Amino acid sequence: MPKIIYYRKKCIGCGICHERHPGQWRMSRKDGKANLIGSVVNKETHIKVAPASPAMALLIANSCPAKAIRVLS
Repeated sequence: MPKIIYYRKKCIGCGICHERHPGQWRMSRKDGKANLIGSVVNKETHIKVAPASPAMALLIANSCPAKAIRVLS
């Protein structure tokens, strides 16, 4: 079962994740960083199990310039 691992502390707020998949990512108005919708927060790491589209999650992870997103299968 695939998992999205998001290291919010590394996020630079470029917004590419939100642009590519707005149903799964939201940009914070407080600090400009992304939030992974439906994730469980463990300290600074956000984890979402079984994303709706594993292929899209992988594309977003590869597009992140800060390398803040990983997809584990």
